[in-house]
Amino acid sequence: MKLLKYIFPVLFAITIISCSSDDDDNTIDPINEVEDLLLVQEITNETHAIEIFTKSGEIAQGYNEFTIRIKDKTSQEFVENASFMWMPMMHMTEMSHSCPKSNLVKTEGKETIYTGNMVFQMPNNADEGWDITFDYTINSEEFTAVGGINVTASEKQVVTTFMGTDGVKYIIAYMEPKTPEVMVNDMTVGLYKMESMMSFPIVENYTIMLDPRMPSMGNHASPNNEDLVYNPTTNLYDGKLSLTMTGYWKLNLMLHNQEGDMLKGEMVTDENESSSLYLEIEF
Repeated sequence: MKLLKYIFPVLFAITIISCSSDDDDNTIDPINEVEDLLLVQEITNETHAIEIFTKSGEIAQGYNEFTIRIKDKTSQEFVENASFMWMPMMHMTEMSHSCPKSNLVKTEGKETIYTGNMVFQMPNNADEGWDITFDYTINSEEFTAVGGINVTASEKQVVTTFMGTDGVKYIIAYMEPKTPEVMVNDMTVGLYKMESMMSFPIVENYTIMLDPRMPSMGNHASPNNEDLVYNPTTNLYDGKLSLTMTGYWKLNLMLHNQEGDMLKGEMVTDENESSSLYLEIEF
């Protein structure tokens, strides 16, 4: 009996430790909704910190995809029920203007993150720079947060602003492929028009002819390219980009409206080595 008196407490203690260990093993780690993204910066007000993420951890001239989440500065909890508006502004020495942008919307299947994109026509410089204003509502309460962002210059021409023969100013931005390969790549660009310094709506149902050339290799072309046509599901322009070798490529473009009129660009010929409307890649 004395032996049992000492055995039972030991067994009881072992059982508790074992259960506790099992509970620890079954603990579910919280889901990281910004996994594989890098924090660019925070824009704050008295109540919240708005975290800005991109895949690269930078914001660059041209097309950028953003992931946003809001942290309550008191509770340190991330907000799940915000409704957003955002406005980018470039403050130049003599004027200010915005840029093409999507809506900022809650990401499907995610609790705390919101996604959207912007196309920055130009980078920051010593005297001029971009900021973003966030106007948002949480539980019927309105908030505003404003902060500067650093938009770095792109090495290649991945966005171009130009005047069409119709007197309209347009913007074309390169989007895909992000990692070009020696193959026929799916290509995507965005096409916008400048209605005002603050409004840049998507242009629908135009055609963008594509003629990629390699200037360092006799300006040779490539086979099996397909012109960029409007995709009503994404509101972007999709085509096929054939790349036959690595290196620098000039993607010569010719923009046509719905009636087939050439608004900008020229055919590449023996006498004309490139179009005045183009984008660039190098890989």
